[in-house]
Amino acid sequence: MTDVVSLNRKAWDTQSIQGDSRWVQPISSSEVAAARAGQWSVILTPTKAVPAHWFGEIAGKEVLALASGGGQQVPTLAAAGASVTSFDNSPAQLQKDRDVADRDGLDIQFEQGDMADLTRFPVESFDLIFHPVSNVFAENVTVVWQECARVLKPGGRLLAGFMKPDLFLFDHEKMSPDSPIEVVFELPYSDLDHLSDEEISRNINEGEALEFGHSLEDQIGGQIAAGFVVAGFYEDRWSNEASLLNRYMPTSMATLAIKNDPAIFR
Repeated sequence: MTDVVSLNRKAWDTQSIQGDSRWVQPISSSEVAAARAGQWSVILTPTKAVPAHWFGEIAGKEVLALASGGGQQVPTLAAAGASVTSFDNSPAQLQKDRDVADRDGLDIQFEQGDMADLTRFPVESFDLIFHPVSNVFAENVTVVWQECARVLKPGGRLLAGFMKPDLFLFDHEKMSPDSPIEVVFELPYSDLDHLSDEEISRNINEGEALEFGHSLEDQIGGQIAAGFVVAGFYEDRWSNEASLLNRYMPTSMATLAIKNDPAIFR
């Protein structure tokens, strides 16, 4: 049985150390200062800033930054006044959050682990969960939603970004601007079904984590089944360099989901 969590930990540690991806670039001290002054934004998807009203009043909130390490969103939210716990599978990504916190005097808690296992946290521990595009690396996303619901307070907010399942219909390594785009894979997609052990090993060593293209039924329906009400939604594009599909369609989306509170939703 493939240990997806361990393999992806190794891949993200490698990617973080290489430092090429935008997701591993820590923010500057000037950006921390701006966030402290109320000028800040963060992303759940590749380019579009999260609407400010999705957060409500961020100051003083207990926030779980779920699979969000890398020195970007976590220190931004902490500088904006939230009490943030950074929870990530990659020690190297957590270290980047820690480095920014030490450099700029931010109070952040750090936890290393699997996004689908939040059992170390008591029921109703957090006011808000910030979960950028990262469940693409989770084999079972419905468990992630269930864990989020368990640790959020009633009325708590889950802000999540994820890739559209359509993205995984195609073999992106073989796509070319000069050739027709052809459907190759069935959905839902799993690297475990389509890559050989040799390809998996090579990709992990190069910093490419195992990916899973979850259905909308599991992504959005899974949130609803876990006890959330979807209260906000947007789509986002990436870049033509990242995917040729960007010319034709948004490749990612984000949701604001609110944990069902009987006092609010009847």
